[in-house]
Parts: sequence; C-alpha cells; structure tokens
Amino acid sequence: MSYKESRIPDRSDKESRIPDRSARRTVLVVDDSALVRQVVCDLIAGFDEFEVIGTAHDGLDALTKVHALDPDIVTLDIEMPVIDGIAALGYIMSEAPRAVVMLSGVESRGAVDLTLRALELGAVDFVRKPAGTFADAMPAMASRLLEALRAAAVVNLRGVPALARVALETARARISARGARAAVAIAASTGGPRALVEVVPALTRELDAAVLIAQHMPRGFTAGLARRLDAMSSLEVSEATHGEAVLTNHVYIAPGGQHMTVSSDGWQARIVLDESEPVWGVRPAADPLFVSAAKHFGAACVGVVLTGMGRDGSAGLAAIRAAGGGAVVQDRATATIYGMPQSALEHAGADVVAPLGSVAAAVLELIGSRRAIWSTR
Repeated sequence: MSYKESRIPDRSDKESRIPDRSARRTVLVVDDSALVRQVVCDLIAGFDEFEVIGTAHDGLDALTKVHALDPDIVTLDIEMPVIDGIAALGYIMSEAPRAVVMLSGVESRGAVDLTLRALELGAVDFVRKPAGTFADAMPAMASRLLEALRAAAVVNLRGVPALARVALETARARISARGARAAVAIAASTGGPRALVEVVPALTRELDAAVLIAQHMPRGFTAGLARRLDAMSSLEVSEATHGEAVLTNHVYIAPGGQHMTVSSDGWQARIVLDESEPVWGVRPAADPLFVSAAKHFGAACVGVVLTGMGRDGSAGLAAIRAAGGGAVVQDRATATIYGMPQSALEHAGADVVAPLGSVAAAVLELIGSRRAIWSTR
C-alpha cells in the first residue's frame, strides 16, 4: 500500500469532519526534503478544513513565502540548511506572528531539545516524522498532523514569547554570515576546463564572495567538472540547482544545457535555472549570468572572462562595469582561444588583463578593494 492510499485517518466520526470548506485555513509546508513536503501536502489535501497554500525548501525560502502568501499556519521542519527551523520560527513569531507546527525528526536527545526549544519560542505543537518507511506510518502521522493543525487553527497569538527575539537575531546573523553579499562571475568556453582548474583552486576562503561559473558544456559534463574542482579547492564547488541560496565561498557551475542567473527573493540571491533560447548559440551562456549578477550585487561584483570562441561575456562584463563592479580578462598569451577575452576587452574594457596564473590573485585583489561596499550593508 502506498502512503497516498494510507494517509487519511478514519474520519467516520461526524466530529472529525468540518463540512464548511469555505472556512479552510491555509497552510505553508516547509521542509528541506522534497519527499516530506509531498507527503505532508498529500496528507493536508485529505483534511476538509485545511488547504496547502505553498511550500518552501529551507528557512530563507519560508520567510519569503510567509510574507508573500500570508498563510494562517506554517508547518516548519526543525533541521534545514541556510536558516534552520528554530531561527525561522524566531523570525516568524517576532515579525509576522502566526500559528506554527514543528516537524520533528528522529527521537534523539538533540532532536528532543530542539523541539522543546521551538515550543518555548511559540510553536503550537509538533509532529514527529516517521523514522522508518512513510507508508507504514501514514495513518498515525495523518491523525497527529490533523490534531496539531486543529490546535493551530484556534491558538491565541497575543502572548508572543520574548525568547523569539533571540532567535530572530540568530536568523539575521545567519543570513548575514552565509548569504553572499558579493560575487565573482566567470565566463569560459573552449579551453575553459583547464583554465578553471588553475583559477578556482587558487581562490582562498578570504574571497568572502560567491563564485558563479558559466562554462560552455553540454549536459552530463558539468557535474563531473564540479566534482573535480571540488576535490582540488578549499571552496565548496557544486553544479548549481534551481532555487538554492547563493552562499559565500561557494562555487556554482551552471548545468550543461541550462542558463543560470541569480535573482533576489527579498533576503538574498538565489540560483535560477532555465532552458530558454541559447544566447550566442550556447546554453549556458555567460551574458545572462553576468547581467543578473550586476543587477543583484552591483559594485560588489567582479566579472572574469577566460578563454573561448565568440563574444559571450562581453555585454555582461559591460553591465558589471556599468554597475561599478570590477573586470578581469585573460591575456592573449595564455588563452587557448582568445576570442571571448578579446571581444570582452574591446566592448567592456577591464581593470586587469592577466595571464591565467594570475587571474585568481587579480580577483582576490579586486574583491578585497570592494569589501567596504558590502561590509556595512
């Protein structure tokens, strides 16, 4: 039996049904696991008095959705990346009070302590996620979730705990510490993988910025490139995924076959992937990435154009410089193909024209000279 077939508790008792569907309370479902989000959404779909208004995949996403969707109730996972459930709860109860039901993980001392902390901060109740297979636990979880949501629907929010203020400051500190406020955008094509092997591992953690790379490559190759660079680098390197937060000292490589841009969700930058028409005949292309980075990061951005054929990156580098950002272009002597660097230099100019071995140092220097721009934000 699938979890969908077993998810609904026995509602034969008349008191378990509320026929007035127009009075249904809206619920925002927050969990970093796509499976758990789907399970909770499916369970709520079976409750007459509640409906899912949206989902969120981490604490930052949850805070944005709370303001955008204004749900009556939030189901909030405790352990999540970027901003965890405790910090997100503190923000919600301090700045946008509403009923919150926590989703708690395995029964360990740490999980119990976090759950109790959430209740102290103002969460109405908690529901334990199954430790084993979802299918076996669905009836019990559905019954418990319905009970918690009904309690949330009638909770008195007037006495918001003062403790929530502490968690609010934690949330703000984590956003400031982890969310990138500066970025390096890199364009590369033919000869790019070899060039990136020299540039990326030479970027130290003193960079204090995110790195966004558009390397012209087909599907199936960029994930491998990310793994190889990650093994060589002090910064974390990964193939980008749609919707993830752009974090300091993390390197994001655009997946082959998809354009990558960044977009603000009101708190920080997030990765946006799409399969719109190729630009200059390629996808991913650097120009859309560079333009979006210029828009979000402004003068706290440095663009880099490395080896490759064609003119991708020229317009984007011009946008970065127009926003006050810096520009590094690889020199002719070390470029496998000088087309992209030459075009960028002709159309946008550069702060530094550097041999490949000096590109990372030039980037660190330019980012360092702009640190005052974002350190006071």
